[in-house]
Amino acid sequence: MNAALRHRLFWPALVLVLLILLNVLFTDGFLSIQMRDGHLYGSVIDIFRFGAPLILVALGMTLVIATGGIDLSVGSVVAVSGALSCLWISGLDDQDSVGGVLAAVGLALALSLVLGAWNGLLVAGAGIQPIIATLILMVAGRGLAQLIADGQIITVNSDPYKLIGGGYLLTLPFGVIVVLAVLALTAFLTRRLALGLLVESVGGNAEASRLAGIRSRGVIVMVYTFAALCAGIAGLMISSNVSSADGNNAGLWIELDAILAVVIGGTSLSGGRFSLGGTVLGALIIQTLTTTIYSIGVPPETTLLFKALVVTVVCLLQSPAFRAKAFRRRGRPRATRPAAGEKARVPA
Repeated sequence: MNAALRHRLFWPALVLVLLILLNVLFTDGFLSIQMRDGHLYGSVIDIFRFGAPLILVALGMTLVIATGGIDLSVGSVVAVSGALSCLWISGLDDQDSVGGVLAAVGLALALSLVLGAWNGLLVAGAGIQPIIATLILMVAGRGLAQLIADGQIITVNSDPYKLIGGGYLLTLPFGVIVVLAVLALTAFLTRRLALGLLVESVGGNAEASRLAGIRSRGVIVMVYTFAALCAGIAGLMISSNVSSADGNNAGLWIELDAILAVVIGGTSLSGGRFSLGGTVLGALIIQTLTTTIYSIGVPPETTLLFKALVVTVVCLLQSPAFRAKAFRRRGRPRATRPAAGEKARVPA
């Protein structure tokens, strides 16, 4: 039992269970899953479907934070990706053309990769602090998205494009399948290969890693590029789900939710060790919290305050120091004085 309490994912998992129980009390049939026209429907399925973009962005953010950095520009990349893909599709003679939609997706993801590489070069090559380097693209990216959309909301009517964020495949939402594929690939590359150790090494001490023969700059550029790629895919999902692109509001504040998901999942902001499973759990907590706010009828003007309050509680429960004080536990055992004439033993 003590081992379970000390596990870093115990408290986030407990909060997620409590949120689900709260929804069960306020919403009839919250846990029920139905099959309609060969598709799975239900509140739990909706949490995974609407939380898919956040999980993707948070996965990319996890690797960036593991290297000791941070990426504030992912929300802008979401907007840029959606705007470019919708602009390309809106110009097609046949918006249902699969080739045209694939070209739009390819262009959007290619631009996302370029933007991510730009962030990585600013951080690793120019030596700019990550929060400043990505803040530049956070501001410029919004301008670029509005420039692409010409300050308008671009609407599309394309069934192949609708599949990305609002379609189903094998009874599951297509977005959930994409998230599972990206998560499996990321877990394989970072946990089955040496890439994860390199990322954690750079996050622990970039200069020591470089002296040990690790190309720390290349690792940093790679994780920022990966984060932008995840954000680009999330942008395709969001714009596809609503069949439109809003350069001003798409992906707004998603970078903060992604950072919160990573922190809730147990990854330290100072870099080093990271947890992909914890990040997914954190993203699900945030999405479930959003669903809970609507289900229990929290007034819209207090939504952000309520959300911040719950996230604060989660972070406090994760803190060993806070738990030790709250439950009146001592974090360190009292040293015992040796008896007279007895030699004190000092551990090596």
